Amino acid sequence: MILDSFFKALAQLGDPRFRHVLFKGIGLTIALLFGAYALVFVAINTLVGGETTLPLIGQVAWVDDLLSWGSIILMILLSTVLMVPVASAITSMFLEDVAQAVEDKHYPYLPAAESIPFLTALKDTLNFLGVLIVANLLALILYVMFAPAAPLIFWALNGFLLGREYFTLVASRRIGITAARALRSKHAATIWLAGALMAIPLSVPLVNLIVPILGAATFTHVFHRLNTRVVAA
Repeated sequence: MILDSFFKALAQLGDPRFRHVLFKGIGLTIALLFGAYALVFVAINTLVGGETTLPLIGQVAWVDDLLSWGSIILMILLSTVLMVPVASAITSMFLEDVAQAVEDKHYPYLPAAESIPFLTALKDTLNFLGVLIVANLLALILYVMFAPAAPLIFWALNGFLLGREYFTLVASRRIGITAARALRSKHAATIWLAGALMAIPLSVPLVNLIVPILGAATFTHVFHRLNTRVVAA
């Protein structure tokens, strides 16, 4: 079921609505990271000023330049670590469009889904962003402690988070948030496994940027398969 859902999602990647969501997510992510860098740069220049005085040396005019270059290096490093989780979270704001595109193609007989209010989507996005960033930064400790198992830890952690987020998003459009959480709990192992499959491409640069879209499309299929089973039961 998981592989069938995945390959159906993969076959639809050329859908114009998929590309539209991808470009919006990447564009907003780059804008956010540049905005964060600008704030760091301004803060450093404001605090340090044009010159500073160092003990035993006296006035030095290049410290602010040195720190400014340091801010560039810092933001490059942070962008490398945070680009994927930030892009994933921001793109999540628009994943309802992906789910609708999948349903239009594969489940055209369904009635219109309940639209997720923008403020609710924004709140969920911010929560998801915070959890992703904190979890992945904390996981750096585990990567160092258990280096040989680092890829497995990465896939397991992000698979759990992606599966939880995307399945709930897709399911709540159809059956409401309470029933979506109940269905997610009932099939937690399947959803985690499907999420881990989504997490594997996270290790591949550039390819990882399509993971939110591929994940939402895959979990749309997974939801309809699981929901049918529940109804049939």
